[in-house]
Amino acid sequence: MNRRSFVRGAGLVAAGPLLGFSPLRAAPAFPVVRPAASQRRFRSRAVESAIREFQQQVKDPELGWLFGNCFPNTLDTTVTHTTLAGRPDTYVITGDIDAMWLRDSSAQVWPYLPLAPHDAALRELIAGVLNRQTQCILQDPYANAFYADKTRVGEWKSDHTAMQPGVHERKWEIDSLCYPIRLGYHYWKTTGDTQPFDAQWRRAIDLIVKTFREQQRRGGPGPYHFQRETLTSTDTQPLAGYGYPVRPCGLIASAFRPSDDATLLPFLVPGNFFAVASLRQAALMLYDIHHEQNGYNDLMAFADEVATALRQHALVTHPELGPVYAYEVDGYGGHILLDDANVPSLLSLPYLGALPLNDPVYQNTRRLALSAANPFFYKGSAAEGIGGPHVGADMIWPLAIIMRGLTSNDEAEIRGCVQALRATHAGTGYMHESFHKDDAGKFTRPWFAWANTLFGEFLWKVYQERPALLG
Repeated sequence: MNRRSFVRGAGLVAAGPLLGFSPLRAAPAFPVVRPAASQRRFRSRAVESAIREFQQQVKDPELGWLFGNCFPNTLDTTVTHTTLAGRPDTYVITGDIDAMWLRDSSAQVWPYLPLAPHDAALRELIAGVLNRQTQCILQDPYANAFYADKTRVGEWKSDHTAMQPGVHERKWEIDSLCYPIRLGYHYWKTTGDTQPFDAQWRRAIDLIVKTFREQQRRGGPGPYHFQRETLTSTDTQPLAGYGYPVRPCGLIASAFRPSDDATLLPFLVPGNFFAVASLRQAALMLYDIHHEQNGYNDLMAFADEVATALRQHALVTHPELGPVYAYEVDGYGGHILLDDANVPSLLSLPYLGALPLNDPVYQNTRRLALSAANPFFYKGSAAEGIGGPHVGADMIWPLAIIMRGLTSNDEAEIRGCVQALRATHAGTGYMHESFHKDDAGKFTRPWFAWANTLFGEFLWKVYQERPALLG
């Protein structure tokens, strides 16, 4: 049975647990939904070895099946790897959208980094992602998604912003420029390879810093504006496309969230925390790879400036939880208390290396995010978890359940996240963008590689650190 025909019947399969039976668990074997070897876009010996080890050691056959489908999904279905001018070049789509997001492409290959030292081909593939991202940033640092063909004019060509060929979408999001730094820093630390961090990469770092400085808005709103002719308010920005006013305070404005939804208050707090961590990582790379003391000093000072502004403006006292981090602020004292499923989220900050897990304010904020105090936290008969406005009310994102598990030291909580994800794939063998809190068979995006590969990362982490939780 192929994946497409199996997905069509997923609604009936998903109804099983609610009716008191589970056809998949009763079957002697799970259906083959992973693409055949001849149809996979890239093969990694190290990834295949990890799959064999997991399936041999973990006794739950459904978890073994899910890991074998999800962990390699980015490599199986989304990458185009080649060489360009003698250098590795890798284009990564999100899944069912033929465009490369700076965020998603980084997150999709991130889980393979620990395996890269043991697989030269995999290392080349990730280096190719970094090379491609450098070219994207140099083309337009305000864009979030790009095409493989730099001459292609996309579906959003009528957006009121400085669109150009090769750009799929031009929604300015802080994390779009942070993710490539995070991936590059850890690639360098993991492999020791400095080839992707050449003079063009150095120019991209300057452009990232320039863009961040412009969006501190100390000298006005800056060059970026965005409007779309749409009935969906989260797809556009008011006030001629510049968004609602901010009071300059050292924070960086972001027109859009990592969900690609418009911010309400432009100082997006998770994005600013991520920027602090990324600027510090870039500073270390400038010092160690390019031997730049002045560049190191400048980036570390910039990171400290944003960190100070976060302490001054992102902290809010919740009447029940005490000090918490707001999701968005405006520098005038305005703030929004919520968390969104997409990463960077407030929940994800320790995973991104932006805050320690034991930070007391983070722990308070975590309790807010995972409770009814968060307007986008949903609890139903299928599962509980965080969603967001992107796909509407009552829709839980597996990304957020995975992130809850990745940022927890509580074994009961981790086990609960594994079980929730195991129970809500709707019989497809894959994670989805979102599912209804009361019916996992009602889901969006059957092919969403980021969620799949991140789930693989989560299962592999639990297997290595707490294998008993997978029993």
